Amino acid sequence: MSCPGKRKLILVACLVLLVSLFVAVVRYTYDNPSLLLQPYLGHGGTLNRTRVFTHPNKAQEPRELPGYISVKTLQPLRLHCDLCSIVSSSGQMLGQQAGRAIDQSACVWRMNNAPTAGFETDVGTRTTVRVVSHTSVPLLQQRQQRYFGEANETVYVIWGPYRNMRRDGKGTTYNELRKLARNYPHAKIYVTTEERMNYCDRVFKLETGKDRVTSGTYLSTGWFTLLLAMDVCHKIHIFGMINDTYCSLHRTAGHKKVPYHYYEAGSRDECAEYAIHENALYGGHRFITEKAVFAKWAKYHNITFSHPASIFPHTAS
Repeated sequence: MSCPGKRKLILVACLVLLVSLFVAVVRYTYDNPSLLLQPYLGHGGTLNRTRVFTHPNKAQEPRELPGYISVKTLQPLRLHCDLCSIVSSSGQMLGQQAGRAIDQSACVWRMNNAPTAGFETDVGTRTTVRVVSHTSVPLLQQRQQRYFGEANETVYVIWGPYRNMRRDGKGTTYNELRKLARNYPHAKIYVTTEERMNYCDRVFKLETGKDRVTSGTYLSTGWFTLLLAMDVCHKIHIFGMINDTYCSLHRTAGHKKVPYHYYEAGSRDECAEYAIHENALYGGHRFITEKAVFAKWAKYHNITFSHPASIFPHTAS
């Protein structure tokens, strides 16, 4: 056989081999959908058999988190913490006297407009990161100096759908955040990117088997908080979060009603609110479903729960 003929035969054989490898990779990926959810922030992440999130090392330097960009500079968020205390807004925090333990953490995380004033003994005084829904931005605007004044070193991460957060002048929430950034130039205000929002939707579908949009689900601020915290924190301690069976078990036992928010005394009962959202046909936060997912994540990440601690016997500190 001539040399050109041999080269052509080798080329054909190589192409057949490459096509076979490509088909094998596609089939394997299809059979293992979790591989499609590599960490969005990626760098330095550790791949677990069943969970695909990053695991920050204790001594890790702050790194870029491109799913979150500054309203002022458009630069990505840079953040890392050893121990993060995530404080639930639940009425479960009342009477727990956990404030001192919370404030001793390297980073303290709060959600939406949850206050500390008047509740310091139970929830602490410090706020390192505050994750905020686009729907709660008006509540922060009502007390702008308190939240965004120069003495405030808090990092604000605001999440919301593209229609509200678009940066072309048509995003109503983003426009309001731009105004706040101009009025308070020292404020650290970040927003989630559209890619990050889509990623959070994909994680929900991976973990629950339900499409967020077609199931009429609105992800909660707690969902976005924990996803970010797992990329930032070496250890996570969650205060005041019940598990997915708490309400059903305590309903038959005649449980004491707990306010939905600790700062809204006499407000709607937490379990009643969760039931309404869980069963809503459209526009509900699936709080109970999310808490079942959080419990799964705690098996693969350094996450502990307390206040109430007894409902998480395997993770409580």
